[in-house]
Amino acid sequence: TLMLMASDGLTCCYAVPQDMSGKEIIFPVESNTAYVKITPDMNKIFFAVTVCVRFFTDYQTKDLTIFKLATPSHANGFVIFRGDGGNYWVYIGDQGIYFWGLPDKMNEWNSVCGTWDASTGLTQLWVNGKPSARKALQAGGSISGTLSIILGQDQDAYAGGFDVNDSFYGHETDVHMWDRVLSPCEIQSYMKGEVLSPGNVVNWNALKDTRHEIEIMGCKGAK
Repeated sequence: TLMLMASDGLTCCYAVPQDMSGKEIIFPVESNTAYVKITPDMNKIFFAVTVCVRFFTDYQTKDLTIFKLATPSHANGFVIFRGDGGNYWVYIGDQGIYFWGLPDKMNEWNSVCGTWDASTGLTQLWVNGKPSARKALQAGGSISGTLSIILGQDQDAYAGGFDVNDSFYGHETDVHMWDRVLSPCEIQSYMKGEVLSPGNVVNWNALKDTRHEIEIMGCKGAK
């Protein structure tokens, strides 16, 4: 697995989509400067969303921002946070909801998918193959405006407002986003390490991104 590791003083931008298959981004220290900004493949008004991410950490007591999407009007446009003890929460349009009792593995890869359907507000998390209860959040809402998608930091403001205490600490890979709710079968396929249909908003296999203080460090055994 090719590692991209946070480092000082390096920024690079990839206008041509990069195939990140088998690669992982490493955030080895708490920082308010290291992050990856993803350019989505589309900007529109979203009435349904699925986001899937794999992450690896040994930090149990720190709240981690797994995925953060902001819009000009909502810093918490679509967010997946992980607390301690298998507690997660999802924010949509600056409103949040908790999910309890989900798997939480230290020093192992965790696969997380979050779904939201505006028509009903039904929101659900899947972690390592286990689905949460479905809960209503922002029924009738939407996600609109130019998206700011960042890995490694919590945007307390649009495309900024980073705080070292809110940074992600660990590894991330296989980030995909769709403009629809994936079926349980599709989500289970992702959980097993398969992606039958890559994200049409964010596609890890053809990623357009800007990396701040991120560099390629070498090769490691497959995850």
